[in-house]
Amino acid sequence: MLNKLTLLSASIITFGLMSLTLSTEVNATGTNNTESTQISDSAKSTADYAVATYQQAMVDSLRELVKHNTVAEDGVSVDDNPAHVAFKAELKKQAQALGLDYLDEGYVVVIGLGAQKERVGIITHGDVQPVNAAKWTKSPFELDTTTEPGRLIGRGTEDDKGPISTALYAMKAIKDKNITLNKRIELYVYMAEESDWEPLKAYIKTHDLPQTNITIDAEYPVVTAEKGYGTVKLVFNKQEIPTISPYISAFSGGFFGSQIPEDASVTIENANIVVLQRLMRKARSYQGVSFDLELKDSTLTINALGKSAHSSKPDEGVNAIPYLADLLSNTRWENNGPGTLVNFINDNIGLGLEGKKFGNIAYHDDFMGPMTFSPTVIKQHDENIELNINLRRPQGKSKQALTTEIHQAVQNWNNKFDANVKELEHYIGDPFVQKDAPHIDTLLAVFSHFTGIKDAKPIAIGGGTNSRLFPNAVSFGPSMPNNKYTGHSEHEFITMEQFILNLKMYTAVLVELAK
Repeated sequence: MLNKLTLLSASIITFGLMSLTLSTEVNATGTNNTESTQISDSAKSTADYAVATYQQAMVDSLRELVKHNTVAEDGVSVDDNPAHVAFKAELKKQAQALGLDYLDEGYVVVIGLGAQKERVGIITHGDVQPVNAAKWTKSPFELDTTTEPGRLIGRGTEDDKGPISTALYAMKAIKDKNITLNKRIELYVYMAEESDWEPLKAYIKTHDLPQTNITIDAEYPVVTAEKGYGTVKLVFNKQEIPTISPYISAFSGGFFGSQIPEDASVTIENANIVVLQRLMRKARSYQGVSFDLELKDSTLTINALGKSAHSSKPDEGVNAIPYLADLLSNTRWENNGPGTLVNFINDNIGLGLEGKKFGNIAYHDDFMGPMTFSPTVIKQHDENIELNINLRRPQGKSKQALTTEIHQAVQNWNNKFDANVKELEHYIGDPFVQKDAPHIDTLLAVFSHFTGIKDAKPIAIGGGTNSRLFPNAVSFGPSMPNNKYTGHSEHEFITMEQFILNLKMYTAVLVELAK
C-alpha cells in the first residue's frame, strides 16, 4: 500500500534590495557624534571614483574567488587543502595585479598598501560553510548573475568573499588616486574563521597587529557587541522496545552547527492510514514549513522543509527540526532513542527561539537582546543519537550559571519521565563588548552619508566575528540593517546594489582612517 501527500503551507519571504530604515536603539557602549563628524572631500571623490571605475572588475574578482570550495576539512591543514591553496594563489594573483603587496603566512594572508608604521586593519575570511549543492539552481561555486537579475548568488558572496573583493578594489582606488596615507592599510584574510579560531589566536600571539581595525563580516552601521557562541550536546541512547503501537525508528535533521536547518525527517513504524490522516490534518495548520508524508505498508516517512538561515538569526529561518517534532507532539512516544529525542524537543525546546522551556536558562540583555537556543544538527551513531543545540548568549549571566541550569533542566526531565538523556561536553563562549574603539563616529558618519540614514547608532548581533581578537576592532557591514542575512543559507547572495554601496563605504572609510 502506498499513500503519499505533500503539504505546502503558505509563507511569504521578502528580500529587499536595500533597507533604509534603522532602529535607533541606544548603545551604552558606543558614542554617536555623526552630526559633527564630517566626511572629507577626498573620501567622497575616491569612493565615487572606485564605483565609476571598478564595478565590473569587482564582480570578476568575486567570480574567481567563489570558484574555490574553501570549506574546511577535518584534520586537513590549510596548506594541505588543495582548494585553500588554489584560493590563496588566486588572491595573490589579484593582489599583485592591483599593485598591492601580499604575504602568505599559512592560515593568515595579509594584503597591504603603504609602508607606514601605524596601520589600519580590515579583517575578513576566505573559508566558507558547507553547502547542499542540490538546493542551488546552479553550482554554489559558480557566481550566478543571471538566475535572479540584480543578485550575485554563490557560496561566500556575502560571507565573506564578496567583502574581500570589495576591500581589494577600495585599496586599488586609493592607490590610483595617490591619496597621501599616514597609515598602512592591511587586509587580513583568515582561512578557518568558520571552523577553528585557534590558528588565528596562535598567529596573534607572535605578530604585531594594526592599531585600528574593522571587520567586514557582519552588519551595518557599526557592531560593538556580539553574543557568545555555544553548543549544547545531548545523547539519546537507542534501545529496542517491543510494541505493536506506532513508534519512531529514526529522526534526523540539520547540516552544520551554525545553520538553522531547513530539512528534517522522521520514520514511524507500525503506522496505518489513521495515523497518516491525523498527521495530515495537523500539518495543514502550519505556515512557513511544508511536510511530505508517505505511507508504505506500515512505515510512515515524513520529511519537513523549512528555511535555512544563519544560526545567529534563528528568527530569519524556519527550523525544520522542532517543527517536525511539534507535528508529532500529540503522541507520547516510546523512550527508545528517537522517540525520546522527539519528546525531549517538544517538552524542552518547542517552537520558541529563546530557550524559555528549557528550565531556567532564558535571559535577556537590554542592548544585546535575548539568548537564542536552537537545535541545529542531529547526528546518527550506531548506539545513540546526538542532538546539537546552538546557543548565542548575551552579557548578563555567567557561563557557570548557564551550565548549571542546563544540567538541572536535563536531570529534571530525566527524573520526571524515567529517561536517560546524557550530556556531552558543552561549549559556551563569552559575549564580546567593544567599549574603546576610537573610530566608531567616523564609521557612523560614513554610513549615514552614503545611505541617508540619520542618527545611526551602534548595534549588537548574535554572531561572532574575529573583531574580538583584534585591538580596537568593530564590525562594519557588509549586510544592511533590517535585511535578511543570507550567509550560511542555501540561497546566499549579495545584491549588485549592495555590492556597489559597500565599495563606496569601504573606500571612504579607509581614506578617513588611513589619511
